[in-house]
Parts: sequence; C-alpha cells; structure tokens
Amino acid sequence: MTIPTGNNSYLEIKSSDWELDFYSRPIIEKDGKKRWELIISSTKNFNFKDPFYWSKVCPANEVNSIWLTNALKEAIKEAQNKGWQKPEKIRFWRSSMKSIIIKSLKNIEIEGLVSRRTYSLFERINFLEKEVYPHELGYVKGVLAPTFTSAIVNDAKPLPEAVRGESLTIAEISIGELKTAKNWPIQFGDIFPIEESIDDNSLVPGLRLFSENRAIALAAWFSSLEPIKLEIDKNRLLLEALEDDKWLVTDLTDKDAEVLNKKFKDSKTKSCGYQFIAIQSNPYIEEFAGFWMLKDIELIT
Repeated sequence: MTIPTGNNSYLEIKSSDWELDFYSRPIIEKDGKKRWELIISSTKNFNFKDPFYWSKVCPANEVNSIWLTNALKEAIKEAQNKGWQKPEKIRFWRSSMKSIIIKSLKNIEIEGLVSRRTYSLFERINFLEKEVYPHELGYVKGVLAPTFTSAIVNDAKPLPEAVRGESLTIAEISIGELKTAKNWPIQFGDIFPIEESIDDNSLVPGLRLFSENRAIALAAWFSSLEPIKLEIDKNRLLLEALEDDKWLVTDLTDKDAEVLNKKFKDSKTKSCGYQFIAIQSNPYIEEFAGFWMLKDIELIT
C-alpha cells in the first residue's frame, strides 16, 4: 500500500508490531544518576527489510506514565513520517515497569503484551550495549539493570494434556529451508527473516508435534503461548514462553538429552541460536497448522 506525499511521489505504508524497553542503562549522567531510556524496535517481518528503531532519554525524575505516553506519541509520529502505521500491539518484558507501560499504552489505545518474544528489541539493545554505550561519557562496564534473557527461576509445569498432541519428535531444518518460510502454508505461528549470512547448510533443531484431529486447536493454543525458546534441563525438554513461563514438554533419555543439548549449542554457535516448533496433523503433509521460529539469545555482557 502507498500514499501520496504531496510532491508527486508515494510513500510505502509499512506495518508491524513494536517491542519496547523502558529502563536504566549502563550510563551515569553528569548529575550522578543512572540514565533512563526508552528503546523501541519494530518486530521483524518478511515484508520490510529494515526495522523501525527509536529511542529517547528520560530524565530520572520523570520516569512515569505521563512522560512515556508523550514519548510514545512522538515515536508514533516519527514512524508515520517514515511510512509506518501506528502499531496495534506492543510487546515488553520488564515486569517491574508493567504498570507504567500498560497505563501509557492504554492512553494511546495500543494493546500491550508482556512477552519475552522480543528478538528484534534484544538485538537492538545488544548493539547499543556493545557498540554505543561503551564510547559514551559516564559508561559503567557491566549491566546496571537485569536483562530480559536472565534465567527463569519458575519451576516447569507439564504441558496440559489437551495440547500435547498424539506424538512428538525432535527434528532439524536447514537454514536454507527456513529462508523460504514466508512461502509455506502456515495457519498459526510467527516467522521472520533470518540473517542471509548464515550458511544455508547449517541445521536448526526444533520440535514437531502431531495431532490428527486437533492440530488446529493445538496450534491456536500455542499461538497465545508466545513461545520463546527450547532448552534442556538434565533429561527434560523445556519450553520458555511469555514473561516467565516454563513448560515441561517431555522427558528424555540421558543419551537423547545429551544429543539434543549439543544440537542447541551448535545452533547458537553456527545459526544464531535459531530453533523452531512445528505442529502438523501428520508427518507426511507439507503444510503446518502452526510454525514458530524461536531464538535462544545470549545474555548481554
């Protein structure tokens, strides 16, 4: 979709969810107080190569919903000037700021979702932590605020029986195949473009769930789950999701757990930590009731 700009040219209209973090940064300002900053990134999708990034420093004595509401209005205006629509949903993960963020989002009539499925935002913060902040006056080495990749301490809950499916298997997909995911028949899920620089032959580990009669219902449930990443804890396969949920997917033999854990580590080394979850009615059809790309992201250091 395009709109006229008034000078005989047209501006392409782009749409995406946003991801937001509003917290202190590893910078001590001249007044001796920690820097507070709003950081926004649009969620990556296949339609637009470059995400929308926006940030603004907040005075330490103005950390409240009034300042954040005005800053968000400013961000929306700038985004619209660059051809982006006002987002319908904004994800954020920092629970300590939940009340301020939710109130601000209500003020501008945007849905807020507490979720750590904010991969684009993490990449932006990681870039700032490594490439920008260390060169600024007042930089303090180390993180002054907990990162959103910190380990979840909650005990794992078994996946409800209704969404376990009839069977599951551990599988691998090549990076080359994932680069074509935008053309796959998928009814529920979340896919996004991955780095072109990754070797097409690199393998991405993941989970395939099968349910002959309930694949769509299973996929719909997972869609509300906001899956983040798969991990191995001893001989258990766990799924992290939403803000701080942890689900027990299945128990594994010691040997299978060791093999799968190695695959996850190899993916972090060779394929940027990509993983996947696929839901199908059976293993032989080439369509998905649900498909999610996941990413196991390193801690900010």
